[in-house]
Amino acid sequence: MDNLLKYIHSLSPLSEGSWQLLQTALSQRVFRKNQLLLKEGQVCNYLFYIDSGYCRSYYEIDGQEKNTGFFFENDIVTNLDSFGSGQKAAGNIIACETLTAILFDKEKLFLVAKESAEIEALGRCCIRLFASKQEAFSRLLRLYSARERLEYIEKNYPHLLQRVPLTQLASFLGIARETLSRIRKRRMPH
Repeated sequence: MDNLLKYIHSLSPLSEGSWQLLQTALSQRVFRKNQLLLKEGQVCNYLFYIDSGYCRSYYEIDGQEKNTGFFFENDIVTNLDSFGSGQKAAGNIIACETLTAILFDKEKLFLVAKESAEIEALGRCCIRLFASKQEAFSRLLRLYSARERLEYIEKNYPHLLQRVPLTQLASFLGIARETLSRIRKRRMPH
């Protein structure tokens, strides 16, 4: 919980009393590699804080996985549509390696947020950060060429290139694995 507390303090002020209260809405869970944090068709009732490891969000379309995001240590991940509406999720979230997450239980979080303005502000901040990261990824796919997308990832998320397999990265960038290999090869200094 130490990493989570540091993360929280980097986002917004939280008194010791609010931290004690917030902990009643938290639980820690370890997911094995390839274990689903959220399966399509389930309702997402959690915000997941990634303590260690990483995961990805994806949709399955005609038997093909389309990656929509990668989330690493000190990231919050959820399915915003499902979490906000209580409807079934259209996508999946899966652990890409052994992953330790701290789960914010939605119902309990709403209860403690009624008792603490600090917790309410923190919850809004976490959701806003997640939404803005998703929007940045969405904009990347809509507005940029494959080469520009790769440059954006290299500049803003270099750890993605070290930890995510090429096939997964290509799916995320919306290009074939071979195209990604070609772009990377062309850009390598000779």
